[in-house]
Amino acid sequence: MAEYTAPQTLGDNAARQLANATKTPAQYSIITPRWLVHLLQWLPVEAGIYRVNKVANPADVRTACTAKESGELPDSFVDYDPNPREYFLNAQTTKLNINTRVSDLYSSPHDQIKEQLRLTIETIKEHQESELINNPDYGLIANVAESQRIFPLTGAPTPDDLDELLTKVWKEPAFFLTHPLAIAAFGRECTRRGVPPPTVSLFGAQFLTWRGIPLIPSDKVPVADGKSKILLLRVGEKRQGVVGLFQPGLPGEQSPGLSVRLMGIDRFAIASYLISLYCSLAVLSDDAVAILDDVEVNKFHDYPDTYK
Repeated sequence: MAEYTAPQTLGDNAARQLANATKTPAQYSIITPRWLVHLLQWLPVEAGIYRVNKVANPADVRTACTAKESGELPDSFVDYDPNPREYFLNAQTTKLNINTRVSDLYSSPHDQIKEQLRLTIETIKEHQESELINNPDYGLIANVAESQRIFPLTGAPTPDDLDELLTKVWKEPAFFLTHPLAIAAFGRECTRRGVPPPTVSLFGAQFLTWRGIPLIPSDKVPVADGKSKILLLRVGEKRQGVVGLFQPGLPGEQSPGLSVRLMGIDRFAIASYLISLYCSLAVLSDDAVAILDDVEVNKFHDYPDTYK
């Protein structure tokens, strides 16, 4: 019986030379949801300055309930802080250089200029969220009043710790903000105590909650030596909370506070684009934000019988 020999055909490797590959845009692993930016109220700022006026010595403002027979009215007035804080918008800028030969020849299926701008803008927006949290002047962590700073009872974040935060920001708290590792540590503590936290859907995503307040993750909240922080915020100007600040009407505006402008093409055929983002953040009252500091986020070894 003759041995069957498969007929010769075009091989896969050779065939791929004539095939069109479907190409994705560049995948950029640093991009995050940036929930903090979405959850803040953003206020337009005239001339890049935002002044927070406050009542001076609010505990000294008093009224009296007079008796029916007395027609006297108590004298009173509300004094203002003579030195209110002013916030100035912070500028984040970068220059993007693109060789016109590259953009002319290699912009199908993806426009090289649009892709380069997209990736650069994503980088600036990631840095924006980091600055909103960590900037030493206007960032959230730097602007927590000492009276609003607490420490965990045991090390890992517990329901008791988050309840204590809620006593600090009890007027319409909006959300907790912390690193994903701290959320995981809090979830483990809840599970260990038999009180698994419920979830809520926001922006099409699921978030753990405590007392109905969502725990919002951000990898911009610092983690050092296995410890992190949990913040609790009230947001909005009407609530005397935390607000974001931006400059409207910028030349080349792409989104609030963000502009892209062509700077020109030099004699080497390099096109340059200036990308600018102007923003800041203001805490309108001390009790608008509180922080749970030095929470331990890696504590599996504490409960060997629970975590195996």
